[in-house]
Amino acid sequence: MPTSAPGDVVAAVLHGAAADPGTALLVVELSALGEPAVRWSNAGATELLGRAGSDLQGEPLHGYMSTPEGGSLFAMFRRERPTTTLMTLRTAVGESVACRVRATPAPGGRLWALRVDPAQSELELALRASADAHEQRFKVLAERSPVPTLMSEQGMRLGHVNDALCTLLGVTADKLIGIGWMAYVHPEDLERIAATVLDVLAGEERELEARFLDSAREVRHTDMRFTPLRTPGVGDGFVATLEDVTERRAFEDRLNHQATHDSLTGLPRRSRLWEHVNAAMATPDVGLACMFLDLDNFKVVNDSLGHTAGDALLVEIAHRLIRAVRPGDLVARFGGDEFVVACATSSVDGAIDVANRILRVLSEPVDLNGVEIRPRGSIGVVLRGPDHQSADDLIRDCDIAMYQAKSRGKGRIMVLDESARSAAHDTLILVSDLRQAIEERQITLDYQPIVAYDGQRPQLVSAEALARWRHPRRGSVPADTFVRLAEEHGMVRELSELVLETACRALTEWRVRLGPLAPARVNVNLSALQMSDNLLVQTVQQTLRRCGLHPEQLCVEITESALMMDPDTAATILRELREHGVQVAIDDFGTGYSSMAYLQRLPVSYLKVDRSFVAELEDGRTAVAQAVVSLAHNLGIGVVAEGVETTAQHAMLTEMGCRVMQGFAISAPLPEPSFVEWCRDSFPAAPGALR
Repeated sequence: MPTSAPGDVVAAVLHGAAADPGTALLVVELSALGEPAVRWSNAGATELLGRAGSDLQGEPLHGYMSTPEGGSLFAMFRRERPTTTLMTLRTAVGESVACRVRATPAPGGRLWALRVDPAQSELELALRASADAHEQRFKVLAERSPVPTLMSEQGMRLGHVNDALCTLLGVTADKLIGIGWMAYVHPEDLERIAATVLDVLAGEERELEARFLDSAREVRHTDMRFTPLRTPGVGDGFVATLEDVTERRAFEDRLNHQATHDSLTGLPRRSRLWEHVNAAMATPDVGLACMFLDLDNFKVVNDSLGHTAGDALLVEIAHRLIRAVRPGDLVARFGGDEFVVACATSSVDGAIDVANRILRVLSEPVDLNGVEIRPRGSIGVVLRGPDHQSADDLIRDCDIAMYQAKSRGKGRIMVLDESARSAAHDTLILVSDLRQAIEERQITLDYQPIVAYDGQRPQLVSAEALARWRHPRRGSVPADTFVRLAEEHGMVRELSELVLETACRALTEWRVRLGPLAPARVNVNLSALQMSDNLLVQTVQQTLRRCGLHPEQLCVEITESALMMDPDTAATILRELREHGVQVAIDDFGTGYSSMAYLQRLPVSYLKVDRSFVAELEDGRTAVAQAVVSLAHNLGIGVVAEGVETTAQHAMLTEMGCRVMQGFAISAPLPEPSFVEWCRDSFPAAPGALR
C-alpha cells in the first residue's frame, strides 16, 4: 500500500481548506498593540465578505467584523483555548451578516484560525444568541475565576478547564482537555484521585489533598473539592476546584523542620528521633540498634577556644556522622555534645561495625582557630530486645552503655549487658532519691571533735562536719557513694551548700548553748568540683554572714588528690578564701603526691596527716607521718593527725610534735545532739585523757 509523506498530508489539508467555498476561514495575527489583522483567508471567506484575498491581506479585522454590542474583538482571542462568539460581518456591499466565529489559537501564541459560520434563520439566531449568552456568562465566571477549575461532563474526561488551572500548571487548555489532565497528576496521587472521582460520579461530594506536576515538573500541592455534575443526554461528570496550597505547605514544612531539627547542625532533634525509633519498633521483627555518642573532653574545647569553636566542632562532627552511617540510618543531636544514631540492623556485629566507623571518622583531625583537634567519643550500643517496648527503653539503655564506656576510660565502644542495665537502673533510682533527700534536707551531719593537746588541758579546737544519709529503705548510704553520685549528676553544689549551711548554723547554736565549751570553729569538706566553682567564695561569705560567724570560725578541707586535679584554679579560690579569713586544710595529705612547689604556693592553714599513715605507726612505719609533721612545721603551718584510735598512736604523734588530733580514740563522729552532750559531759577532759 503506497504511503505519503506527512508534509503531503498537511499540504492536502491546507489545499482543501483554502479552496473550500462552503467554509469561511481566516488566519488572524495580533499586533504588538493587540490589534488583530488578517494574515490569510480562503475562498469561503472571500466569497462571504465579497472581497479578494489580496484585499484582505494585512487589513485590520475590525474593518469587517464587530460584536453585536460593538465591543472589542480582543476577548475572543484566548491563547489557552478555542472560543466561540457571535459576530456581525460587514460585506463589501455594506450588508451586515450575523455569524458564529470560532477562534482557535495556534501553538505559537500569536496566530488564531477563525472559522466563520453565518446564521441560518432569525429563530436560529435568537435561540443561538440566548444560548450563547448563557454560555458566555458561564465562561466568564469560570474562565476568569481565580480558582483553578476543571469540569467533566462524562467520567474522567474533561470538557472544560479555566485559565487559573492553565496558569497553575503552566500549560494550555488543549493539553488538559479529555484525559490529558491526568498526565499532570502526581503519579503517587493518581489512584486516589481516580477512586475519588468514582465516588463523585456516584453522586457524592468529596475533598482530598492531591499533588500535580506543572510544565516544569515542579510539585504543586492542592486541596481539591469535587461536586457531582449531571448533563442530560450526556452522562455523569463532576466539577472540581483546586486550591493551590504549595506555599502554605512549604511554610508548614519549614516550621515543622525548624521544630524537629537542630538549628546548629541541621540534624533531627529528640522528637524526630523518638518518632523514627517508635516507627521502626512498630514492626515486631525489624532489627534496630541505637548508639549513644558523647564527645570526650568537649568542655575543654569550649573553655579553651570559646563556644564559637565548640559550635564549629559540633557541626563538623554532625557531617562526619552522616558520612559514617548507612542509607536509612538516622543521626540525631540529643543535646549538647551528645548524638544518637539509630541503625536498622539485627546484628551486634553490624552495629559495632557502624560504631567503629564512627570512631574512626571522628578521630580525623579538625582545625579550630589554628589548633588541630582530634575529637574522641564514647559510644554506648544497644540492640533492640524483648524488654524494649518503646523508644524510651532503647535510648535509655544505649545511654547507660555510653556511661559504661566513659567510666572505663572513654574513647571506646560498650555494648549494654543485663547486669549493667540493672545496676544503672538501681543507680538512677538512687540518684532520684538523693535529689529528693537534698531538696527535703534529709542529709544530716555528724561531727567529729578535733582536739589540741599542747597546753595544760586538751582544747576542743574544731569539729569536722561529716555528711550522712539514712535512706528510708536502704538504710545508711556511705558518704563516698552519695557524694560521688552528687558529683556525677550535677548535685554537688546543692549538697555542699546544704552541708555548709547546716554546719555553720550548728556552730552558731553551739556557741549559744555551750558557751566556752563550744568548738572554736567547724570544718567542712569541699568537693573537687567546687574548686572550679567561681561562686564558691561568694557562697561561703553569704553563709557566714547569714549565720553570724566570723570567717576564721570556718575551716574548709580539700583532699590532696582533688587539689592536684587543677592546682592553679584551686590555688586561686583557696587564696580568696584565706584572704577573707577562712581557714584551709589539706585533707589526706601524703596520698596525692603533690610537689613542694605547689604546696608552697597554696595558702594552706593545716595539713591533715592521712589516717593510713597514722594506722601504721605502731608497726614501726613512722617515716611518712614524721615527714608530714616536719614539713608542716618547716612551712610554718598547722598539722592535724586524723584517724587516731589508740593511746600509743597519740603518744607517738605527740612525740613527733603533732599536737592536734582527731579519731575514734577521742570520739567517733556524733550526731548533733550527742555532740552537744559530749562537749558538756566529756570535755574539757583531764590533760592527756583520751576516750
